[in-house]
Amino acid sequence: MAEHTHVLFVEDDDVIREATQLALERDGFVVTAMPDGLLGLEAFRADRPDIALLDVMVPGLDGVSLCRRIRDESTVPVIMLSARADSIDVVLGLEAGADDYVTKPFDGAVLVARIRAVLRRFGHASGPNSAAPAGGEAGSPDGGVLHFGDLEIDTEGMEVRKDGTPVALTPTEMRLLLEFSSAPGTVLSRDKLLERVWDYGWGGDTRVVDVHVQRLRTKVGQDRIETVRGFGYKLKA
Repeated sequence: MAEHTHVLFVEDDDVIREATQLALERDGFVVTAMPDGLLGLEAFRADRPDIALLDVMVPGLDGVSLCRRIRDESTVPVIMLSARADSIDVVLGLEAGADDYVTKPFDGAVLVARIRAVLRRFGHASGPNSAAPAGGEAGSPDGGVLHFGDLEIDTEGMEVRKDGTPVALTPTEMRLLLEFSSAPGTVLSRDKLLERVWDYGWGGDTRVVDVHVQRLRTKVGQDRIETVRGFGYKLKA
């Protein structure tokens, strides 16, 4: 998977930037490393990388702002890097459109595993668990198209419409919606969603799920995805 995969890495610490670049290149990634956000944005626009690794605290244009600029132009996967596990850092990065985050200091093998997990998700947006539900009027398939009230999900064309208007989703948001639509009315726990959508074979931070669910709600309707306190979330059938 790493062969010819182009990574944009924005990090202002020279030691971390050079060591991480070497580690990623040893794993077969092509890396463009930049010391600040403005240069990172220029490199993104010039090179169109396959994935972006952005440190939160970089000069010129901070990582969160850079993530927003990237998300305005592209659905390329973004992983935020932060020296702290503070809720503010994590939530701001995810709300800006990041797909995942890694806390520094990080083990190189862990970073590579997270990159590969994100790339697998983006390479297989429909996922193994996204089959359309059978039977019933609400959510019933119609040539791969599911209907939930005013929400229409084309599971083959990977398109979503609300009241007939196209809804722009990132690949992670699409996978999350497909998981919900594959089992409407069924409560899916945060851990289960981390496993199925984020491809985590290990424990992950459930804040990633919560922020993405909230982002998805703003696009498909606040009342379409229900919170079941103490258990998880479900799609209203």
